[in-house]
Amino acid sequence: MMESNFRGKIGISYKDSEPDWLSPPSSDGASNVLVVLLDDTGFGNLGCYGSTIETPNMDALAANGLRYNNFHVTPLCSPTRASLLTGHNHHAVGMSTIVDGGDAGFPNRRSRVSRHAAILSEMLSEEGFATFALGKWHLNPSTQNSAGGSHEEWPLQRGFDRFYGFLPGATDQFYPELTYDNHPVSPPKTPEEGYHLTEDLVDHAIEFVNDLKAMRPETPFFMYFAPGAMHNPHQAPKEYIDKYKGRFDEGWDVIRERYFQKQTELGIIPNGTRLPPRNPGVQSWETLSQNEKNFVCRLQETWAGFLEHTDAQIGRLIEHLRAIDQLDNTLLILTADNGTSQNGGPYGVMNIGPSPLRNAANNGQTVGGKTGRALPEEDFDAIQEKLDDIGSPHSYTDIPWGWAQVGNTPLPWYKQDTHAGGVRVPMIIHYPPAIKDAGGVRGQFHFVSDLAPTILEVLNLQPRSCYRGYDQMPITGTSMAYTFDDRDCPTQKPVQYFEMMGNRALWLDGWMAVTRHDPDDDYNDDEWELYYLDEDFSQSNNLAKTEPDQLKKLIERWWVEAGRYGVLPLRSGLPPRPTTAEPDSLTYHFVPPMARIASKQSPALEQGNWSLTAEVEILPETEGVIYAQGKSLDGFSLFIQNGTLCFVYNALGQTISGRSTTTLPNGRITVGAAFKPADDGTGTITLTEDGETIGSIQIPDATRRSKMRGVEVGRNRHSPIAGVSPFAFTGVIHFVDICVELR
Repeated sequence: MMESNFRGKIGISYKDSEPDWLSPPSSDGASNVLVVLLDDTGFGNLGCYGSTIETPNMDALAANGLRYNNFHVTPLCSPTRASLLTGHNHHAVGMSTIVDGGDAGFPNRRSRVSRHAAILSEMLSEEGFATFALGKWHLNPSTQNSAGGSHEEWPLQRGFDRFYGFLPGATDQFYPELTYDNHPVSPPKTPEEGYHLTEDLVDHAIEFVNDLKAMRPETPFFMYFAPGAMHNPHQAPKEYIDKYKGRFDEGWDVIRERYFQKQTELGIIPNGTRLPPRNPGVQSWETLSQNEKNFVCRLQETWAGFLEHTDAQIGRLIEHLRAIDQLDNTLLILTADNGTSQNGGPYGVMNIGPSPLRNAANNGQTVGGKTGRALPEEDFDAIQEKLDDIGSPHSYTDIPWGWAQVGNTPLPWYKQDTHAGGVRVPMIIHYPPAIKDAGGVRGQFHFVSDLAPTILEVLNLQPRSCYRGYDQMPITGTSMAYTFDDRDCPTQKPVQYFEMMGNRALWLDGWMAVTRHDPDDDYNDDEWELYYLDEDFSQSNNLAKTEPDQLKKLIERWWVEAGRYGVLPLRSGLPPRPTTAEPDSLTYHFVPPMARIASKQSPALEQGNWSLTAEVEILPETEGVIYAQGKSLDGFSLFIQNGTLCFVYNALGQTISGRSTTTLPNGRITVGAAFKPADDGTGTITLTEDGETIGSIQIPDATRRSKMRGVEVGRNRHSPIAGVSPFAFTGVIHFVDICVELR
């Protein structure tokens, strides 16, 4: 079939034919675009926003660009990313909350970005830009994170030319679950060889730019750089963590006050701003024991070291752009996806998971709709000898509420909340061709959906009505480019609603109504607060009782906006699952060679009893891993060594191992391992050969299995569990079958 738009003439030969040359899209000479999106980084965390943590490279961007102190996002990562990349409100494009819950059966919660809302990579690729994504994606259903796909919502299928990063919402910084373009890969080095994810991401970002400029030097690029920082786990090179030793010993009350004073001096908050009291559940520093203080200070030292290390890596990327004369020709936007996280609970977390140092959801005290529990002193006594492990490959830490509130200074509440601590974040724009007020602060109200139209306006591009065959919803964000020249002009943003898991808010004409929703309450029973932000930057003066008419007006407008942008139906918990018959068991069949299976696709061993059966061929010298699940911190490995079947189980650093009492015969045999928990929380692993018991291992604590995710068959090169990497199997594995009996 001939091209429908061919304008030439086709004759018998070239002599009586007229060519019509294809004209590929080109934006040669246009500015580059670099969006740096930090994770879980609240308003006060950067040095140029008041922090005492050293962030010289981000501070330099602010000194030569603009800082915004009234910029807002959604309270969670996936929705913010969807809104940033499309220019739409997150519900309207199917991303009401994070993708992990899956499709809820309604348009506002599809766990994927609607094709009727093109993302920037799709828009700009059609204008001749090279498009790169690096770091966290978290915009496809988590059930599709494996090499087997579906790849439909992966970065390359959404307009990016190249991708290097990780698909889920978080990953280990030393042993990440990496994806390169459309396939999983292993990290190029080990932690012992100096590996860290953020450094690896910057290495590839520089490589992508160099590859482009070597062959197409006039072609501009759009780079979306989203490191894992500052989401848990907080992990960084030890020298960065140790640098902050003792710097937070005065406690979160003193440090928060120090941030607040610095913010006033920097002019990043208005004079007269009040520092709100501690959030409910945050203890006075003086009430903590010394061991508690030691623990939470080390968590914060690690957080600070992680941020400074991230700043240094961003600085490497910036310096490379400067060295190749591309920095001043790049529209650079740096912001965060939500405020500092509250997931560490009141005391912080040594290892994310159901451990003693974990915010518990049972038998606890309810704090503002969140639940925590007091911890016995002996837990903190036991952890003292492991403080130096915090931030290393052998930890998976998160900070407590006290330090999270410091990071959100001077704003109340946290990530997940629609109060300012969850939704107002730092935002820096660096673009010398258009910004002459270097170091200026802008106070106009704006929302994350405003970034896409800002980018398009700076590039002098109009969004198309159709991308890739899909008619497009009109972009609803408001360009911020008007703020570049005028510090004091009024905002052009008309109104903005917020909603996350039932928490709601609405901004209109300087006023904000906001409520925190308890999942057990009726939405009509929620207690709304009212603030006049133009005179109350930190949401310190609740006017709900003195301005009831204004509050009613905003609440009614919230419902209007909710209807306009597809916010309904509201749901505060996980989505309902499709109605199907409940199985009695889950079965898995693995045939190597195969890529590492991502966390979300791993056998759900925590669901009940499980058994593993592997058919292998061995000789006297055969050794190596048959099956490994999890990682060195939480995981197990079944392997052959010295002619015996061996099993190693590691739960939060406690290693239990055992082996068969007999030597395995040569040839094709069936080996296995079966787990059965006991009522007292212990468990037993039974080893078998051709159905006969050949050994057993007692597990003293079998309650810590929920984080044993990520599977390797025939090797264990990813965070080795048995301490030998990769310990590849030297025989033949025909298959590995796993059956999990559901409770």
